[in-house]
Amino acid sequence: MSLPAELSDTTLSKILDRFPVVLDSDRELTSPMSPAPVGRIRVWRGDGPVVKVVNVSLVVPPIGLDSHMIFAFTAPSSGVPHFTVDSVANGESYAFHLDLIPRIDLATSLSYLDQVYEPLTPLYQEVRGREGLTPAHLTPRQYALMSPWMLVNRATAEAFVGIGEAVDAYVTHWAGLVEAGIKADGTAERDAEHRALLFSPEIDPVWKQTVRLLGEEQSESVRAELVAN
Repeated sequence: MSLPAELSDTTLSKILDRFPVVLDSDRELTSPMSPAPVGRIRVWRGDGPVVKVVNVSLVVPPIGLDSHMIFAFTAPSSGVPHFTVDSVANGESYAFHLDLIPRIDLATSLSYLDQVYEPLTPLYQEVRGREGLTPAHLTPRQYALMSPWMLVNRATAEAFVGIGEAVDAYVTHWAGLVEAGIKADGTAERDAEHRALLFSPEIDPVWKQTVRLLGEEQSESVRAELVAN
């Protein structure tokens, strides 16, 4: 098993073992460039507090792509962040993206910052200073849609192996927040608007690459699964 797949599978298992969600759909993803399936999308659903988990894997050896994404969504009106982690290998290069996606305006919510994010600060600062990590190329608009505690880096193989501890700490902290609840209520309207932007092809260039790999129809079906509740 590849390093990105191992990290993704380990994290996904921790989420599925902890929260009562049930597999709702599981389908292969195909591409004109390969006679064999190039990926898989799986969706789990629950009645709360985690209402949806989406796992998308794209593995295409001819182009060196090995990508695995997890999004765990809390209820639309919840204040608890959504959890996400991406783990990617492209040839000999590695990358990852890890965050708890805020559900309210952070600039006016100090108590939310202190409860949800401040406990992650020492780890966030330590990881950012590790050898073998370099900043990923995101646009300011992409940064604006995530949290200031987002970790998003390219990595050497050695540094990528070490990031598993940070992912485990983030998912453990997030799971505790889910179970404890947050004293801040998001709104379903804000969540819908945020997710529409978060997965917008106009903002995230990854969707253009996904269209080239999967075709417009399949790519849009994956994007729609992430946008919808």
